[in-house]
Amino acid sequence: MTDSTAPQILVTGGTGKTGSRVAARLAQQGHPIRLGSRSAPTPFSWADRDTWPAALAGVHAAYLAFQPDLAVPGAAETLRAFAAAAKRAGVRRLVLLSGRGEPEALECERIVRGSGLEWTIVRCSFFAQNFSEGAFTDYILAGRVALPNGDVPEPFVHADDVAEIAALALTEDGHGGEVYELTGPRALTFAEAVAEIAAATGRDIAFVPVSRTDFVAALTEYQLPTDVVSLLDYLFGTILDGRNSTTTDGVRRALGREPRDFTEYARANAAAGSWNILG
Repeated sequence: MTDSTAPQILVTGGTGKTGSRVAARLAQQGHPIRLGSRSAPTPFSWADRDTWPAALAGVHAAYLAFQPDLAVPGAAETLRAFAAAAKRAGVRRLVLLSGRGEPEALECERIVRGSGLEWTIVRCSFFAQNFSEGAFTDYILAGRVALPNGDVPEPFVHADDVAEIAALALTEDGHGGEVYELTGPRALTFAEAVAEIAAATGRDIAFVPVSRTDFVAALTEYQLPTDVVSLLDYLFGTILDGRNSTTTDGVRRALGREPRDFTEYARANAAAGSWNILG
């Protein structure tokens, strides 16, 4: 058990791809945590500043996973206000989840770096988990992945690597002032990534290149939220132009080992039944 009076670690996006993993890792290590989500016992929402004081009370470190993404309009202003609120509340350390190659994310990084608090940036490529816990999951289940820019290589990063590094930065000294740019060990095109998932599952899963216009139409037909559709359109229309195709040594610098490979991710999720078709 943990001491409920001990300083807390706030994990925003506590139910998301990385936030849930960060929270689970910290809890396993015995650190007192406060989940930052609308459904948490102490509710938190980036969009509702009235929830911030209670969520920040007694917190000494915070993981910032802004929803839905740092690239959306208004993110920088919200993050600036939150960093100021965190400082007033006595928070000493911030760890920001950032997006690789996004100019808007760089602006948010500058805000955190200028907050007057100890900071660490984890700047990430596309998550491998987008195929099993994100917007592309239904495509995989349907056996047809229709995306634009399918020939642009992307070094997909494993969310477990991100969470491991974030947890270290939240709880250990030596990571302050670091920008960890995180990728997987190799770059794959989206078509190659889909082929790896097909091989791991033993299913026929086709990759179909489409135009950006058709991509947005399909997302809208799937009834994804408008902000998610806009974000994916932005990412595929702007960021996926090859600027992020190179790999980095961020995982190795932070953890002293190589990053998890996409093949490992695909095989583990296939074995766990992530892409089993029910019914």
